Amino acid sequence: MASFPQIRLRRLRRTAALREMVQETRLHVTDLIYPLFVVAGRGVKKEIPSLPGNFHLSSDLLVKEAESAANLGIPAVLLFGLPKTKDDTGSGAYNAKGVVQQAIKEIKRAMPELVIITDVCLCQYTNHGQCGVVVDGYVDNDKTLELITRTALSHAEAGADMVAPSDMMDGRVAAVRGELDTNGFQNTIILSYAAKYASAFYGPFREAAESTPQFGDRCSYQLDPPNLRQALYEVEMDIQEGADIIMVKPALAYLDIIAQVRQRFYVPVAAFNVSGEFAMIKAAAEKGWLNEEACVMEVLTAIKRAGADLIVTYHAKEVARWLKSGNLI
Repeated sequence: MASFPQIRLRRLRRTAALREMVQETRLHVTDLIYPLFVVAGRGVKKEIPSLPGNFHLSSDLLVKEAESAANLGIPAVLLFGLPKTKDDTGSGAYNAKGVVQQAIKEIKRAMPELVIITDVCLCQYTNHGQCGVVVDGYVDNDKTLELITRTALSHAEAGADMVAPSDMMDGRVAAVRGELDTNGFQNTIILSYAAKYASAFYGPFREAAESTPQFGDRCSYQLDPPNLRQALYEVEMDIQEGADIIMVKPALAYLDIIAQVRQRFYVPVAAFNVSGEFAMIKAAAEKGWLNEEACVMEVLTAIKRAGADLIVTYHAKEVARWLKSGNLI
C-alpha cells in the first residue's frame, strides 16, 4: 500500500472540542440587532402571520419585549413604526409624538444602556407605500430629503442612539448628518442602509410594516440586484457623507457584496437578515423539512464569515438562547 501523505486535514475535525479550538468565525450575542414593530395604543400585542414569533406591539409592551432581549445579552433594537393614520407625505414619521418617538422615550427610561436604532424612512407612514414624496408619479429625491432629515432629528431628540436612513435617496446621509450636527446631535450615530437592493425577499416585512407600494415599485431608488460596482460606489459615497456604520440588505443572497464591502472599507459593516430569509426557514422548519436551529446558525455564521460585524435578524432572541445554551453548528 502506498504511503499516505502526512498532511491529514481531518485531524483537526476529529472531535467537537478540536473543531471549536480552530473555529475561524464565531457568532456572538453582541453581534445581534433585534428588529421591533411599534404601533399606536396601549396593551397591543398581535403576532405577524408571516413572521412567526414577531409582533406588532404598543410602546408599553414593546418595552417589555426590548427588556427580554436585553436580558439575553442582545445589545440593540431596531425600531419600525406603524402610525395610526397615514398620508401622502408620511407626516407620522417626523411627528414628535409619533409611535417611534414615544417608544424611544419609554425604552430609554426603562433601559438607558440598551442601544436604540431607528429606521428612518417614510414608507411605513405614507398612504401610497413609497419611501418618499411622490410628484407626478415619481419619488422626488430632494423633497424627500427634507422629510427624512426631519424624521432623523425627531428620533435623535427623543433619545435614539443611532438613526438608520433606509430610503436610498441620493445625498441622504449628508443631509441627515448636517441636520443632526446643526442641532447639537454630533454624537448620534448614522447607520446607513448603504447597499439596499430592490429585492423580492422583503414580502413579509411589507406585510408587517403595511408598506407595500400602492403603485409601481422601488426600483428607481433601490439598487438593481445584478449590480456590484454600483453598491460599492453607494457605500463609498455614504462613508464620505458621514456614515458611521454601513448596511448591506438583504444579507443571504448578497454575501458577495458584504465580502467586497468588508475588504474595501474600514467602517463597521452591518447586514440585514431580512424577513423573506427568516420566513423561508420558519416555513420549511414547520413542515419538518429543515432543522431550524442548525439552519439559522449556519446562515448567520455565513453572514458573519462574509464580513458582517453586526447582523439585524428576526431570529435574534432564539439565537441568543441557543448561544447561551452552548449549542454549536
